[in-house]
Amino acid sequence: MKEAGEPGAAPLHVMRQMLRNLPIEQRLFLTGQLSALVLAFLFRYCLSPSQYGPKVRHGVATFLGICLSVYCFGWLTLFLVGEVILCYLMLFMVDPRRIQIYTLLITMVYLTFFHVRRYANPFVDELDFTVALMTLTQKMSRFAFEYHDGTVRSYQSLTPTQKSLAIKSLPGILPYLSYNVGFLGLLAGPLCSFNDYQVFIHGEEKKRNPNVVVFKKLWLCCFLLAAHIILSDQFSVSNDPNNSVMYIFLELYLTAASRRPKYYFAWTLADVINNAAGFGYNGVSDYGEERWDLLSNLNILRIETATSFKMYIDNWNIQTAVWLKEVCYDRSPFNPLLSTFILSAAWHGVHPGYYFTFLTAVPVTLAARRVRQTIRPWFQHTSWSKLIYSLITWLCTQIAMSYTVAPFILLGLGPSLQLYRSLGFCLHIIPLVLLLILPNRKRHNTEEGSSKQPSCDRNYNHLKKET
Repeated sequence: MKEAGEPGAAPLHVMRQMLRNLPIEQRLFLTGQLSALVLAFLFRYCLSPSQYGPKVRHGVATFLGICLSVYCFGWLTLFLVGEVILCYLMLFMVDPRRIQIYTLLITMVYLTFFHVRRYANPFVDELDFTVALMTLTQKMSRFAFEYHDGTVRSYQSLTPTQKSLAIKSLPGILPYLSYNVGFLGLLAGPLCSFNDYQVFIHGEEKKRNPNVVVFKKLWLCCFLLAAHIILSDQFSVSNDPNNSVMYIFLELYLTAASRRPKYYFAWTLADVINNAAGFGYNGVSDYGEERWDLLSNLNILRIETATSFKMYIDNWNIQTAVWLKEVCYDRSPFNPLLSTFILSAAWHGVHPGYYFTFLTAVPVTLAARRVRQTIRPWFQHTSWSKLIYSLITWLCTQIAMSYTVAPFILLGLGPSLQLYRSLGFCLHIIPLVLLLILPNRKRHNTEEGSSKQPSCDRNYNHLKKET
């Protein structure tokens, strides 16, 4: 073993010290995910689908997931596996015409119970169990909706995406367990469809080695982790009554920006783990390059340069947005936007700040949509006017987003109200005024980063299944 003064010992010593100084929650998450990354490489090399059948691959993925859960959550693993078994039994016992509603309700109540537990004991020294349950809630509810689509609804009534994702028969308990508690997506997701997971396990796609993409994303992870460590404690919302409105908005922007690398790192690392195992292939780009972004949860460049509220949301936590669209927005019998934001708030937790953020987002989203429909055509005549429009809308988007997510950072209702009161509730009032005075025109599908189809429709795997 190298002594502290020997070459090469210093980086290891620094890494060891960094791990020791991290809170237990962060240390468990980081070591758990790094262990999953190593296991993902071994899974791809040692359990190739050409040599081992799906039962072996499902079994190993499930076993490793349970072991990882025991390491990170201890006895709480019983609640994780117990919920999966409960929802699997419901698939046999509940009417398929209602299974999707009952599954979503049961999983959300189950998740909320643990959110309340965490809320009541915020300083408990353990990895937040609700993070794993949040992904589990998405997977099991999405499975139930896709099973409902495949067994109850007529083929003609389904959208192209629903047709490709529909589950026509119940799988065995092992594939269901593997999909829900497999080690690849246990701690931070990302969410994937059951059919795509089956394609990966069975090895039904021809693809090359993903190592180049994996190591590129790992370098990005190192940069994002460093950014998180350096920036996370540098800025905060002070609520100083003597600060000017401009200074408060600057403070909000810097605080929100300094928190984002934490999410960027966690989601990128989760994507890397799946790619290392060979999961996440998304066809070939127009330039002939293999795409490994089927499970990607964000597009950092598009987030930081977003020129509309929609563009920002579409590129942040992408897989959760797909889930919300599939289980709520496309199916809600009343006010899909409001229903979706309420479900999203409840899924995140019970802190009042979450609800404040998502309820604030409703009028802001509607007003941004109305402004874009009305104002944008005026600036599409020359390259200079387009540039000016982009700069103005980027600034407005960053201000609006920083204002909207402030309660998400503050969490408490009192601090959130105090902050908004100091700003005169300006970005609550202005969107309502804009909705009253601007005409409501028919929407055109010309927004940056959008198309007629949702992001999941553009996945190569889904489109391929229809041909």
